[in-house]
Amino acid sequence: MSCLTGSRRLLLASVACLGGCTTVGPDFRPQHESWPEHWSSPAFEQATTSRTQPDASQWWQVFADPSLERLIDEADANNTDLKVAGLRVLEARAQLGIAMSGRYPQVQQIGVDAAYAKTHNHNEPTGSVPGSWQYGAGFNLGWELDFWGRFKRAIESADAAYFASQANREAVLVLVHAQVADTYYTMRTAEARLRLARENADLQKRSFEITERLFKSGESDELDFQQAKTQYLSTLSSIPDFESQITLARHALAVLIGRPPGPLPELDEQSDKQGFIPLVNRAVLQDVPANLLLRRPDVRAAEFHMAAQSALIGVAKADLYPSVTLLGTLAWSASTRAGSPSTLTVAAGPSVIWNVFDHGRIVNNVRVQDARLQQLEVGYQGTVREAARQADDAATSLISALQRDSILRDAETSARRSLTLANTVYREGYSDFQRVLDAQRALSAEQDAYVVNRANAVGSLIALYKAVGGGWHTDQPLIDPATREQMKQRTDWGDLFDDIESPSASAHSPASPAR
Repeated sequence: MSCLTGSRRLLLASVACLGGCTTVGPDFRPQHESWPEHWSSPAFEQATTSRTQPDASQWWQVFADPSLERLIDEADANNTDLKVAGLRVLEARAQLGIAMSGRYPQVQQIGVDAAYAKTHNHNEPTGSVPGSWQYGAGFNLGWELDFWGRFKRAIESADAAYFASQANREAVLVLVHAQVADTYYTMRTAEARLRLARENADLQKRSFEITERLFKSGESDELDFQQAKTQYLSTLSSIPDFESQITLARHALAVLIGRPPGPLPELDEQSDKQGFIPLVNRAVLQDVPANLLLRRPDVRAAEFHMAAQSALIGVAKADLYPSVTLLGTLAWSASTRAGSPSTLTVAAGPSVIWNVFDHGRIVNNVRVQDARLQQLEVGYQGTVREAARQADDAATSLISALQRDSILRDAETSARRSLTLANTVYREGYSDFQRVLDAQRALSAEQDAYVVNRANAVGSLIALYKAVGGGWHTDQPLIDPATREQMKQRTDWGDLFDDIESPSASAHSPASPAR
């Protein structure tokens, strides 16, 4: 009894001293450069406006296109990359659970054994000596006290990695939404160019038929006929290419929304949207550009990765110091041999392990972890600069496309008028057919340039929203119900599925991870 009392006192004293333990390693503090806090650019300010709705989290609503919104909703539910990103959040949460187990005894062993023994003297017959059963049971406990914060730092690292995985999923959302919208308007652009190609082919076909008739009747030479034929066939040859672009874009959309490549009949329901390319002259934002850049999911993920690596320095430094472990053993043994007593053994005490001869290896491991942190810090700054460049480039491209829009529209109107005049003077015999061909070629080129520029404006707007991290919102759970059920049939997941649906990483700062 006195042994148990002494062990209990030793355990209580050891636990009490934990309050004064030291946590080695650096406490993470984000090393932000000063320029992102005030960053902006004339192009960015000119290409954006501040309104409340729709905001950058669901920026695709600025296009007011129900087909696009349905595609994005389906991508949120079924996109493969999003599903994998959600599962990685679940994996990181389980890894955090592993790290948190360091708070509890690391060694917990229960052993039970039984053996039959028979001994005899060589002078006596074997059968005359009775055998006996021997029984034993024991319980071993080992608890390494976190004097130097090894387990605390490991939990910090896993905690930051968990929130980094959530930020990475939001980054995948940003990318998928931009890809869906970009591919959708690539398809609409190809539809518009196909319509123009068919219209111009019909127009040039009439000219070709006229020159063919005049040539066969001897009223015109062969040159007009061959030139008209060449231009008509050239335009006609572009039609299969545009049809192929439409099909390929539809296949890409099907994969993005989690379907096998194939037709998308719902896109044909709104005939008014086929070949329609909207012109949105501003990106609607709700915050200053500096805040938007620093809240980009990939930027936040990079910061969480720095926090995780910073904590690993403390884990490595803890190896420089002795580890103190409380050990306890409770053992019972008994035998069926007559007169043999049962025994109960209780032992408890501390164990100190210090790898004094591994100093060089441990120090160099600390250096390795510190070098990795520095790499992440440099990479973080590069990520922020790249984000600013992407935003500025997209804004510049959007402004350029908007400026060209009115010019190309006027050029198309002028080219159409030129073709009308060229046809008139040709019919009246005041010019040759070459001017008609030139006017047709100019009209076709200006119409196509106008459509392509509209597509560039839409693409630049999408790129601008993507550059500021817009599009991270979704109403879909991280793990869809079907996947949850499939995984629960294999493994006991406890409450982890519910845990990962708690507030996302965007609500936490890497400098003070959630506990």
